[in-house]
Amino acid sequence: MKKNTIAIFVAIALIVIAGVLVWNNRYLSTLHGYAADFTVYDTASITKLFFADKNDRQVLLQRHPDGWTVDEKYPASQRLVNDMLYTLNKMRVRMPVSLKKSDNVITRMSGNNVKVEVYQIVPRINLFNRVKLFRHEARTKVFYIGDDTQDNNGTFVLKEGADKAYVVHLHGFRGFISSRFSANYIDWRDHLIFKSKMADIQSVKLEIYNDPANSFEITENGRYQFVMRDLNGENIEYDTLRILNFMSSFSDVRFEDFLSDVEPARRDSIINSPFQQRLSVTTKDGKTRTVTTFRMLANADMFDYDNSEFDENPDIERLVTDPDHQYGLLSEGNEFVLIQKFVFGKLLKPASYYQHDNVQPVNVTIFKELETIESR
Repeated sequence: MKKNTIAIFVAIALIVIAGVLVWNNRYLSTLHGYAADFTVYDTASITKLFFADKNDRQVLLQRHPDGWTVDEKYPASQRLVNDMLYTLNKMRVRMPVSLKKSDNVITRMSGNNVKVEVYQIVPRINLFNRVKLFRHEARTKVFYIGDDTQDNNGTFVLKEGADKAYVVHLHGFRGFISSRFSANYIDWRDHLIFKSKMADIQSVKLEIYNDPANSFEITENGRYQFVMRDLNGENIEYDTLRILNFMSSFSDVRFEDFLSDVEPARRDSIINSPFQQRLSVTTKDGKTRTVTTFRMLANADMFDYDNSEFDENPDIERLVTDPDHQYGLLSEGNEFVLIQKFVFGKLLKPASYYQHDNVQPVNVTIFKELETIESR
């Protein structure tokens, strides 16, 4: 009787262990097996994503309670991180690479690939997805992203330790996904300059180069009440609605791009030239962030400028001020960026714009009636 009882318990234990193994590997028991296991079904459990390429670039994306970071020191773009999580969740194997092409594909991937490591919080014991015990962080997937297929509707992927490559695609998307897996940390950085609600701002200061009369500082003086002064401390009578619009414009201000590839000598030449504006925002927690703008030059032929002066002096360089962009220098990290005037220009208006007696010209659109042509 004892032997039968022991045998029953052993059988039950084996069934439970087998169930755990089967359930933990439920996504691996596909037609292609382990070598094609690229999809992450539970993206909420992802804690880290690591990318590395053959150019010795690598980047670590890490989840924190207040958002994702890049290399544990820069805020990550939440939109790009969300796109990556969506990609990991929706990527599917379209087909295995044929034996005829497999060696060639793997050889190419050995010289040009992005290594992807996925870390998740997973249980050590998972009983039928009901009982999950001993959760811990573990590296759950490692694979290599290669180049794209000839039809640009798939990307070659190779699981670590596998000898067979696959073509994957994004479910419901026509195109390739290789460009989403970047090992360049700049590509993942958030482009945010200011993100402060009006209620959180203590003061805003705008300095305009060589124009102290139009430079000013606005300080909170009660709930939705402000004092505006010039840089000599003299009060400025202002239009309340314009000031409220201005102070509420700092909730989400972004730059267009990092300029990390600008040569150091050229960068130093620009930031040591006279600035155009210097805008500083101080929040109630005592933190100040400043952005300094500089003139950006562009080829005159790109814009609808009067080029007569260049025609008269053909030997001079055909450069004019770019009407759409400025260079920017961020106080935090001393980083050099590209600023779009369409986004940032509304924050750089002079003091005269906010004065109570200032009247702005009204844009008038004139419509001309087109000549009517009789039909034949």
